[in-house]
Amino acid sequence: MELAGKTLTAEFNDLTAHVNGSVMLRYGETVILVTAVMSERESSANYFPLSVEFEEKFYAAGQILGSRFGRREGKPSDEAVLSARIVDRMGFTALYMTGYGTVASRLGLADAGIATYTEMAAHARMIAGITATPLIADADTGYGGLLNVQYTVRGYEEAGVCAIQLEDQEFPKKCGHMLGRRVVPVEDMVAKVKVAVASRNDPNLLIIARTDARTTHGLDEALRRADAYARAGADLLFVESPESVEEMQRIGKTFDLPLVANMVEGGRTPVLTAAELEEIGYGLAIYPALGFLAATHAMETAFTGLKEKRSSVPPAAPLYDFQAMSKLMGFDEVSAFDKRYRDV
Repeated sequence: MELAGKTLTAEFNDLTAHVNGSVMLRYGETVILVTAVMSERESSANYFPLSVEFEEKFYAAGQILGSRFGRREGKPSDEAVLSARIVDRMGFTALYMTGYGTVASRLGLADAGIATYTEMAAHARMIAGITATPLIADADTGYGGLLNVQYTVRGYEEAGVCAIQLEDQEFPKKCGHMLGRRVVPVEDMVAKVKVAVASRNDPNLLIIARTDARTTHGLDEALRRADAYARAGADLLFVESPESVEEMQRIGKTFDLPLVANMVEGGRTPVLTAAELEEIGYGLAIYPALGFLAATHAMETAFTGLKEKRSSVPPAAPLYDFQAMSKLMGFDEVSAFDKRYRDV
């Protein structure tokens, strides 16, 4: 493994520190943080499906603005602000704002280039504003040409995003697990990556470069593009929609930069465990569909029961406790505020 130009050949068997559930290892002057390392003594309830290895500059995927953020574990998707509140208290390393989920929850439409920069940046700002967990955000194609990419990167960063994901699809883009996606010339995306890197105010803002070339042009072209994006300055590489474990293994053997694995339940890529992904060579796993698939199934079940029985008692699906929901939404703080200032 090579990080920051240093080849790490030593085996790390001893833990040097344990910080908020994240295992820290030290190799010379380089600090490595490995999340989702679970000993036999740890409960599976404390295990989050993510494997991350980064040198000190990254510290952990998405956790790159120093003291502005706490140290967490995991990388679930976070398509709605409600889900952000839920996930924020669970101790994950970062949140992932998915384009598919954002468009579905905000607009009720397909992720097919419908959402604008304004809508996506506003959603990112809302999530970042109510959470302490670092936020990684999908920025689609950058919403236009090179000047748009500059505006997008600066806008997302100002909104509180820790890492921004850009892809090489033509506009209008589509969900990465749909057929018929077309990509721009590799030179165009290289220019976008260079602009993104130059546009960030904080050098720690992570640039994730995604290629969608695999589905239409094959894996060889996808790897060629990912290599070009790495040379352009991307911090993480995202080869979308590999279609077999063998393809994922080839991707893992090709690059030294941290790689993103997109685990979409029912999608085109095999869904592997954290241990399997780590062994293959991936450094970051995202789960963009898990939340909205679970929520949609629960709502459909509950509303079907209401329609058929004309009553919600007993509910057709398990319900979250209403008092717990009110606490999650912050009504305890509202009550405390009222008591404090009622007579002012």
